[in-house]
Amino acid sequence: MQFPYELALGWRYTRAGRATRRNGFISFISGVSMLGIALGVAALIIVLSVMNGFQKEVRDRMLSVVSHIEIFAPDGAALPDVARTMAEAKRNPAVLGAAPFVAAQALLARGEDMKGAMVRGIDPAHEGEVTDVASHNAPALATLTSGSFNVVLGSELALALGVRVGDVVTLIAPGGQVTPAGVVPRIKQMTVSGTFDSGHYEYDSALAMLYYEDAQRLFRLEGPTGVRLKLQDLHAAPTVAQQLANTLTDRLYIRDWTQQNKTWFAAVQVEKRMMFIILTLIVAVAAFNLVSTLVMTVTDKRADIAILRTLGASPSSIMGVFMVQGAMVGVIGTFSGLALGLLVACNIDVIVPAIEHAVGASFLPKDIYLISKMPSEPQSSDIVPIGVISLILAFVATIYPSWRASRVNPAEALRYE
Repeated sequence: MQFPYELALGWRYTRAGRATRRNGFISFISGVSMLGIALGVAALIIVLSVMNGFQKEVRDRMLSVVSHIEIFAPDGAALPDVARTMAEAKRNPAVLGAAPFVAAQALLARGEDMKGAMVRGIDPAHEGEVTDVASHNAPALATLTSGSFNVVLGSELALALGVRVGDVVTLIAPGGQVTPAGVVPRIKQMTVSGTFDSGHYEYDSALAMLYYEDAQRLFRLEGPTGVRLKLQDLHAAPTVAQQLANTLTDRLYIRDWTQQNKTWFAAVQVEKRMMFIILTLIVAVAAFNLVSTLVMTVTDKRADIAILRTLGASPSSIMGVFMVQGAMVGVIGTFSGLALGLLVACNIDVIVPAIEHAVGASFLPKDIYLISKMPSEPQSSDIVPIGVISLILAFVATIYPSWRASRVNPAEALRYE
């Protein structure tokens, strides 16, 4: 099989500086360009994979407490018919489980310490169908029974109040009752029957769970304020929410998990885009180093170009030779960077602990950061664009020097040879 001579000659020029000591500096610049492209591509893959890993880890910990979809009545009122709403929601094939809940804000007091809390009234028999935290803390939630007025606190909230299992806390509900002496807040003493740890500080430091019937009595509600749903595919939550809006009988609000933390997810996406743009500049700088490499190569090969022209090579063929040379550097650098980036990204759970052990330091202290291990999740939606952009930049960088090579005048080039 005969290869086009442009391809063979371009590949020969790419290897020429390494095969001989002649033109070593040009070869060195070409190697630096190749190394720069490889490191830039690898850095992009590693950084974006770690950001994906952090996003997934935080999302999973958040969804261990927050359900995929919440259906609730306006103004925090009780649902008109909880049983009907749950039955209608479960008819959707994407819904795996449903559980009623009561949501309200209150103050928790222990001595002189007082903390604001998100109070969630739950049914322990069904809560495990919609959240992982209920499944992992089933013994603690089993202590929540009707009329017991037990409460299960987040671990950080219990620590802030200085309470342990068996201690008594005071719950102060908003909207007190009117008496001849004025408005008196509703106060109820409750026993801490357990704690939970979801791994998400926002909920561990502010969430208190009690039996939903006890919550109804405390907040003077006629029934649960909403229904929480778990789906087969969490990414389908917006679509399923739209479907439920068209099928539920009562006029209710529907909110999926992406809406509950919309600001956080939007901020992560902006950071990811900015990191992509910044690190792409590294690849761009390395790719455009090819311009200087090819310009020096064209200057050095002027006599060769002139001989090829006298033998009948067209300007487009000459241009193709040097475009092949530059493209080879870009292709080798890009695929080397892809291999290195994927190698590090897929083994970061081994590499980072080894570095921490070697330097005697922890990059993610447990007492400061939410996650103590460096997560990583390479995604093809990131890797493919990185490779394509790198190849395009390398190709574009070869156009001008190759065009200059095609414009070399054979007579001028051979005059002093």
